[in-house]
Amino acid sequence: MQLVRQKENKHGKWGRMVLAVLMVAAIGSGCAAESWDGSPAAPGRQAGPAGALSAYVEKVKRAQAVRAVAAKKWGLAKTPLAAPPPPAVKHKITTRTGFEVDGGESLPPVFTTVPVKEKIVFLTIDDGAEKDPALLRMMSDLQIPYSAFLSDYLISNNYGYFKQMQDRGVSLHNHTLNHRYLRGLSYAEQKHEICDQQTKLEKRYGIRPPLFRPPYGSYDEDTLRIARSCGIKAIPLWAAEAFPDRMEWRERDRDLHPGDIILTHFRGRKEWKGSMPDMIRRVMKTVTDKGYAVAKLENYV
Repeated sequence: MQLVRQKENKHGKWGRMVLAVLMVAAIGSGCAAESWDGSPAAPGRQAGPAGALSAYVEKVKRAQAVRAVAAKKWGLAKTPLAAPPPPAVKHKITTRTGFEVDGGESLPPVFTTVPVKEKIVFLTIDDGAEKDPALLRMMSDLQIPYSAFLSDYLISNNYGYFKQMQDRGVSLHNHTLNHRYLRGLSYAEQKHEICDQQTKLEKRYGIRPPLFRPPYGSYDEDTLRIARSCGIKAIPLWAAEAFPDRMEWRERDRDLHPGDIILTHFRGRKEWKGSMPDMIRRVMKTVTDKGYAVAKLENYV
């Protein structure tokens, strides 16, 4: 499938585009006497769309200043770029060409890229084996959004670690109970892996996840029908995969594209040539060098 590309790479033009979008959003809000976050305009502050836009720009500047300090603290080569505000209406997601199953029109869509034009990507972390406290601190300091897809057999020895993650604003999603290759299982076995993990996550974290990632990216028609039956709305796979020492790519051009989903894993030095913070440094260098920002997947899907 030909992915949507944005040819303009200059940050200045991208920034002007974001400001234009913000202006339209502010005008449409009709909140003439409120700031961007909904609070009353401070005395002396310009009200209306112009004031809201000015307040938002100042908020972004302050956040980026904090991010710059955190980037130095954690050894990033550059400060991560700020993502634009999310859309008021989420994007319509369809199954990627070549990823369909028979009768799949009514089933959760399977996709590797979100259809956006902005230079944003989405970071997702799978499994749950490594529980590095430094990752929690690093991502909070840097204000980098990410989504976790969890397998129960790997997280069950420390559910609390992922509760801390959830408390920091990370969305927790389904990656099956035992990380089995689903296409080799019966309908009943697949249902146990998928739906029972939904129930466990709901019991532990108070959420019934809308997103599901099948282990190894392997699925069939039964997988999607079962996922739909227990509340799954969409199946995000990935366009690129991050490691501490490299990036791997699905597309032939070996590059990022607007809306790409990046996969990585909760793993440490026993499995990798580096730690989880090392992996974040690698992926953020790639993303930032290419002029992209990381956005929150759940705001778009």
